Amino acid sequence: MQKTLRRWPTCGVCRTILAADAATCAIPTAPADRFFVTQPPPIRSTLAAGNLGLYDVGNFFLTTGRAALPLGSVIPQALWYFEDEPIAIARAGLPIAGFTRDASATKDVAAWAAQRSTAMPLEYPSLIWIAAPEVIRGARLVANGTRIEANGNTWAFDVVPKIALNRSYYDQTSIAFLGMQPLTIRGWLQQETFVARTIWPEAFRLDDCAPSRHVDATAQGIRRLVREESAGGARSAFAAMTLWEREPGAARRWEGKPVLAAMLNGAQGDDDEAHGGHFAMVTGRVGPEGAIGDWLADNFYTLDAFSEKGIVAAVVPLDNYLADLNSGQAWYRPSYLIVAILKDERTASRIQGALCRVYNQFYRHQLPYDHATMNCASISIDVLRAIGWDVRSRGPTNRLLAALGLPYFALRDRSLAKAAKTFNYLTEDRTRLFPAIAFEEIGADLLRLARREPARRASPFEALLAEDIEALVFLRVPQLPSSRAWGDSPIVCPSGRFRRPCATPTCTRRCLGGGSARWPYGPQR
Repeated sequence: MQKTLRRWPTCGVCRTILAADAATCAIPTAPADRFFVTQPPPIRSTLAAGNLGLYDVGNFFLTTGRAALPLGSVIPQALWYFEDEPIAIARAGLPIAGFTRDASATKDVAAWAAQRSTAMPLEYPSLIWIAAPEVIRGARLVANGTRIEANGNTWAFDVVPKIALNRSYYDQTSIAFLGMQPLTIRGWLQQETFVARTIWPEAFRLDDCAPSRHVDATAQGIRRLVREESAGGARSAFAAMTLWEREPGAARRWEGKPVLAAMLNGAQGDDDEAHGGHFAMVTGRVGPEGAIGDWLADNFYTLDAFSEKGIVAAVVPLDNYLADLNSGQAWYRPSYLIVAILKDERTASRIQGALCRVYNQFYRHQLPYDHATMNCASISIDVLRAIGWDVRSRGPTNRLLAALGLPYFALRDRSLAKAAKTFNYLTEDRTRLFPAIAFEEIGADLLRLARREPARRASPFEALLAEDIEALVFLRVPQLPSSRAWGDSPIVCPSGRFRRPCATPTCTRRCLGGGSARWPYGPQR
């Protein structure tokens, strides 16, 4: 990868943010203090107050990968990917997730979990990709999107430039949709203009008045929930529905409660290689009025190719993961979350700590990303299984077809490597291969555990999780309008890709999958 390709639109700003002494200061000092001290409210530092996932923001300081390198508290391989990006690093003295050399990620996590009790303190990630140094909450777009206002203050408004390789972007349809509601905007003040990197609708929240909805505790029940809206809910309204609660009819006091969630991102409407969707585990605490933007998404994505959207694998705030103007998943497709509201953070902390260890191996390339055998779903499922959550295996797609097809694909493509990749797709456990199937199995497991309807004998971890679940809520996040084609729900089998309508509006061919002859799964973008 050419490092010159990884220059983001904000790099000029990011280079002005200096690293602080992690032992003595939570945020940087001059010249970066103009971002955090001198600006009038409601512009605040990203780390001014509140939480980042399960963590108190006061336990972090803001810096960049380049400025943090001399501190030596984070492995240099991780910092390389965020040289000029705002990142949050835990202050000195806090427990930071480590890793084991010369051990697979699964064995490392399993050994760590076996030696660690649930009473141990929460371990911190090497870094959190914050992406923007400042935030405005309760903002509104006015003057046809050229200005924003909040708490009686107004500023000129602009957005970060579109990455050149990104094919679609924020436009007038985005302004029309976002201008109707209060927003949380991450970015920075540049002279008299606030430049946004993330625009997050505050109506996307965990509604404690969410209506109850009965869903079968099966993978098919979860699939019906995902697919019940046309186009997977890409153009539907944001929805929250309560699937289960321990005390039905009692007042829901969810604010401040820890949460553990599985998130599925749907199929892109304009990319034949992104119909498989994407998957991430999420942890955090319910924010004021049900806010979810400060939860943390654990996003695994290939590090060996430059993303046309600027995506980098990292622990990242949920609002940035979904609504970053270039890399945000909600600009490309609908998304779905099954959220477990917990009475104790111990199980969520265990999963977050395990994922933090895996990131260290991932940045060091000790854990290589592979679309067939080690993708976003594979990595997450392996971590859950390693700590004792035995997510059900769906088995391979077709071993016989894989064996018979190996010589055929080798001759057809004149490549043994391509044939081997097809073989891997057909023989891989579908729970690890397809994000949608991983989501279905985790969702069904959460419902069974909560309702005490186990399909198997619960492990110690599963027993703790069942004890801690107070409610389960399903969230459907629609696609944010832009110049991009509308997405849909993700596929769950190879043939699903070929049943999708052509994504090109002007196409007159009678094609079923957009006209691509490539393998149906492709990279999960």
